[in-house]
Amino acid sequence: MSKRVSSVLAATALATMTTAVQAGGLSANIGVTSNYIFRGVTQTLDQAAVSGGVDYNHDSGFYAGTWISNVGSGGSALYGSQGNYEQDWYAGYEFEAGGVGLDVGYILYTYPSGPGQYDYGEIYVNANWQWLTGGLYLNINKEDSAADTGDLYLYVSGDFEAPNGLGYGFTVGRYDFKGGSAADYSHVRLYLSKSDFTFAFEKNTTDDTVWFTGSDDYRFTVSWSKSFDL
Repeated sequence: MSKRVSSVLAATALATMTTAVQAGGLSANIGVTSNYIFRGVTQTLDQAAVSGGVDYNHDSGFYAGTWISNVGSGGSALYGSQGNYEQDWYAGYEFEAGGVGLDVGYILYTYPSGPGQYDYGEIYVNANWQWLTGGLYLNINKEDSAADTGDLYLYVSGDFEAPNGLGYGFTVGRYDFKGGSAADYSHVRLYLSKSDFTFAFEKNTTDDTVWFTGSDDYRFTVSWSKSFDL
C-alpha cells in the first residue's frame, strides 16, 4: 500500500513508508488491516480499516498522490464528529545524495465528511541509508485557526530481510506537541512480513487521561496490502 510519505510509517499506519525513487507512471494500492494505527495510536478505536490510493511518479523524482482510509467509526474519542474517513494529499521529491536516499515534501490530512476543523498539513524530510531510515514531520498549518502549529514527529526505522523472504524490522517514534504537552508520547513498532502480509506489535506511552482509556495498551495487528501499475 502506500500512504507513501507517512513513511515507514510502514512503520505506523497500515503501510506507511518512505520509498526509493521509482520509475515514472501511475500506480495504485489497496490494503486491509485489523487496526489502523498511525504513529503508534489507533485511528479506528481498535477496529478494522480498508484503505487505498493512487500515486503518480515522474522519472525526475517528483511524485504526488492521494490515500484514503476509514477512521474512528461512530464518533470516536479521537475524532468525535470529525466523520468516518480520512483522505490525504501529498507531493514531494525523491533524490540521492552521497549514497543517501532523500525524500522531501508536503502532506495534507483531511476529513471531508466531518463538520469539525481537523484538517492539518505537514512538511517532511526522510532519509534512507542501507537498512536504516529516519525522518521528521513538522506541522505548518491547521484548519482550526485557534490551534497552535509547530507539532513535531520524529522517527527512526530499521528494515531487514531473512534468506527465506521473511522481512522484519522496527520503528521508534516521538510526537512532541507545540510548547510541550501531557499529550506528548513515544511509541515503538516491531513487525514481521511475508509477501503482502504483515504482523506487527505496537506500544506507545500516551497518557490515557488525555487521549482515551486504554490508548497506551499494547496492540497486535495483521495487515495485507497490494500495489500495482495503472
